[in-house]
Amino acid sequence: MIIVHHLNDSRSQRVLWLLEELGVEYEVKRYERNAKTRLAPPELRAIHPLGKSPVIQHGDIVVAETGAIVEYLLETFADPGLKPPAGTPEARRWTYWLHYAEGSAMTPLLLKLIFGVVPQRSPLLIRPIAKGISKKVGAALIDPQIANHLAYWEAELGKSEWFAGERFTAADIMMSFPLEAAGSRAPYGSNMPKTKAFLERIHARPAYQRALERGGPYAYA
Repeated sequence: MIIVHHLNDSRSQRVLWLLEELGVEYEVKRYERNAKTRLAPPELRAIHPLGKSPVIQHGDIVVAETGAIVEYLLETFADPGLKPPAGTPEARRWTYWLHYAEGSAMTPLLLKLIFGVVPQRSPLLIRPIAKGISKKVGAALIDPQIANHLAYWEAELGKSEWFAGERFTAADIMMSFPLEAAGSRAPYGSNMPKTKAFLERIHARPAYQRALERGGPYAYA
């Protein structure tokens, strides 16, 4: 039995979704973020030293990091076409998007989140200064990077409906979180119809809906 250590409003929602797509039985152990800090609870450190989610347990095996979990699950259970055949152009695209999702895509989004909360957590006397610095860093460095990635997503989804080709794969599951996270901070406008259509397609999938039922409230859906 797979145990998913699931944190609300986090990347672990993708793991529940993948398990639903695979039709694998699993148990959800839920953890709640601190309402003030939005950090994971210390109990997660008993499962993995970094105290992050997602983490899965499969017997004596513990796997952390979403991409590593995706690869482990696809290697361990029957894959209903969620990974293209090795050596194909689609397989190379699949590998790229699997790693891009947590590498290049999430970096500017995390910086946006961090610099957004810096003023709120600064001492009252220096809060105006912190706010000014955060605003300038965002405008000069972070926002242009995010805009670059948004344009990239739109262009790639103009080539095919799914990130790794003409078929839905686990690469689309991985890419769901950065697209949802970006959209929650700045809703996609009419200039990104392909990206909006992608999100509508994944949100309509029965496995996605079942994962939401198992995982509980998810602010990014």
